[in-house]
Amino acid sequence: MLKREERRMRGTISVLIVDDHPLFRDGLLRALDFADDIRVIGQSADGEQALHTARELQPDVVLLDINLPSMNGLQVARQLKADRAGVAVVVLTGYHDSEQVLHAMRAGASAYCAKDIESDDLVEIIRDAAAGLYIVNDRRMDQNEVQAWISQSIEAFSGPYAIDAEEHYVPLSPREMEILQFVVRGLSNKEIANELAISHQTVKNHMTAILKKLNVQDRTQAAVTALRYGWVRMQDTDAGSSPASKV
Repeated sequence: MLKREERRMRGTISVLIVDDHPLFRDGLLRALDFADDIRVIGQSADGEQALHTARELQPDVVLLDINLPSMNGLQVARQLKADRAGVAVVVLTGYHDSEQVLHAMRAGASAYCAKDIESDDLVEIIRDAAAGLYIVNDRRMDQNEVQAWISQSIEAFSGPYAIDAEEHYVPLSPREMEILQFVVRGLSNKEIANELAISHQTVKNHMTAILKKLNVQDRTQAAVTALRYGWVRMQDTDAGSSPASKV
C-alpha cells in the first residue's frame, strides 16, 4: 500500500469511511469510485476502530458519521486532529442543525454535510477539504475565515443550549458517554455506580462535568441533548432496565 506522501505525489486523495451501516458504506464506495483522484483505503464501523485504522493507514480525508458505537463522531474528530493536524475530517450525518454544525467545526471538522448530499457535491467537498479548505452550508472558507465564522456563530446562540465563547467545546470522555447512556435509560447516580462498580461520589463528579461540558442545568437536559445530536444511541442501551428516581 502506498504511503501517504507517495499518494499525494501521485495526486490521489486517500479516504477512510467511518459509519456503522454497511449499506451506507457500500453506497459511499460506489459514489466515490468514479473519481479518479479519490481512493477509499479503509472502512470502520465504530469510533475506537476508526482511530486505530486512521493511525495505521494515515488517510488524507476521513468521512465520519456522528452517531457511532463506542465513541461519537465529535470525540473521534477531536482525537483525529490531535493525532495528526493535517487530516481533513468531513462529517457526513443525518443530524443537521446549526448547533451541531458549530460543535463539529469546533471539534476540528473541515466540512459538515447531510447524508442526502449528491455524490458530485461530496466529491468536490472531499477535494476542497484535502486542499485545506473548510466547507459549511456550501460556503468555502480558509482557516482565518472559518475561525471568524465560528466566533460569529458562538455569539448568535443563547438560551439553555448557549455556547460559552470562553471555553473550547470539549466532547465527553468515553466514561462520561457511558454514564450519559445510563442517564438516558433513567438510572439514578447510585444505580450507575453499582453498574460501573465505582463510588457514588465519582458518578456525581462525572455528572457535574457532563452538565458543564454540555452547558445544561440538569440530567434531563443532558439526556435530551445527547439524543438530539445522536451522541447516545438508544439501540446501545438495555431496554429492559426500569427508570429510577434522580439523586
